[in-house]
Amino acid sequence: MKKYLTLLLLGALCAGARAADIRIRGRVCCDGRGVANVWVTDGERFARTDAKGRYALTADDANRFVFLSVPAGYDAPVENGVVRYFHPMPTDGRCDFELLRRPGDDARFGLVVTADPQIWARKELAKLAAAADDIAATVGACGDMPFQGICCGDIISHDHSFYDEYNRTMARTGLVFRHVMGNHDMTLYGRSHETSCRKYEETYGPAYYSYDIGRVHFVMLDDNFYIGRDYFYIGYLDERQLRWLEEDLSHVAPGTTVFVAMHIPSTCEEKDRKQFRYEGAGHTMTNHRGLYELLKPFDAHIVSGHTHTTYNSPIREGLYEHVVPSLGGAWWQGTLCTDGTPRGYCLFEIDDEGVRWRYKCTDHPDDFQMKLYDGVAHEAFAGYAVANIWASDPAWKVEFTVDGRPCGTAERFEAYDPDACRMYSDTSGMDHRWIYPSVSDHYYRVALPEGAQCFEVTATDRFGRTYRAAHRIQR
Repeated sequence: MKKYLTLLLLGALCAGARAADIRIRGRVCCDGRGVANVWVTDGERFARTDAKGRYALTADDANRFVFLSVPAGYDAPVENGVVRYFHPMPTDGRCDFELLRRPGDDARFGLVVTADPQIWARKELAKLAAAADDIAATVGACGDMPFQGICCGDIISHDHSFYDEYNRTMARTGLVFRHVMGNHDMTLYGRSHETSCRKYEETYGPAYYSYDIGRVHFVMLDDNFYIGRDYFYIGYLDERQLRWLEEDLSHVAPGTTVFVAMHIPSTCEEKDRKQFRYEGAGHTMTNHRGLYELLKPFDAHIVSGHTHTTYNSPIREGLYEHVVPSLGGAWWQGTLCTDGTPRGYCLFEIDDEGVRWRYKCTDHPDDFQMKLYDGVAHEAFAGYAVANIWASDPAWKVEFTVDGRPCGTAERFEAYDPDACRMYSDTSGMDHRWIYPSVSDHYYRVALPEGAQCFEVTATDRFGRTYRAAHRIQR
């Protein structure tokens, strides 16, 4: 009897599982012809199209979408600024997709990455429009190279009704932007994390997905984990996404260049990779080791935002994280981010030779890559000539000359930016009183001899591009 009851219970559980499954069939086409070898998923399970573009997917009817990984050489249609690579879970079991052939060879392309526009009020859309125009001009100066865009989340501050106006404004760039969720894009004050994607998904579709451009695989993830209390969250990738990602990456050849976009950084500094701190649980992803393990077979770049400041972290060979500062500076209250980085965006150029990147300040020419300070005018830097080189990393070569004489190797150190301190020392007239300067590690210094009159800095990035700036000391 006990064995019979056990079998009966297992049968009931299996029947329940079958009742939750829905059989989805459809076709992926371009110009009326089926597209083969396209992966279709419900966010858990996968199916691949056959030679005629047909697929059959056993989906869980609790999932909200059926979507595909747009293959290289193709685009998905764009409606109102949203890439339509997805459909809501169908009730009749049928789900077809239409792709568009991308013109030309997409093995060489550019990528614009923004973070944290975080539109709080309608008046900020005019400033966003100016940033969009700057992106359009920068891309236009790159000749015939095709560009795509990624926004690393916090599209809005709290009012999800701004999504449509944001999309219309960013259309001025002339680029197709794909998005990930930020913590401000969450639907808050629900009882669990699982309710937090609702408003974002109503506009942009699934909170995690993938696609290919040329020889590069892109993965977009949601690492904002709402903890069910007020507006609080931590940086965390849930097991559902990690399982999906593991399957998604199993379709990608080892050695491929993979970009992972998410909002909360996996890391900002080496020390947060070495030791977990509870007070930093909302600042970086707490379970980054699982992500790093999945990325081991690939040449991987993580692009993220959230901090509104700059961090460039070579994590290990084949894995680099770019923490992109805010497109709006300090929440559109000032032109500098709180670490002294001018507001702007990152540009990547990708081709057969690899990946190259640089930072573009929206209010300055391309070659504006540093700000110089002296210890005479700024007591915090007493005895030193200092350069804030916001886009730098440890591979950059930074050389000072003082009064025409070389000064040897510059020391990289942490500091507060004097201009940011001045700009945000009094926020009483700003919309947000809680803005304050932040310390960062992209500063370089050499000893400043007594009586020095001027100094010059030459900074060479890891790709051999050289930037120069000069500073005269006022006494």
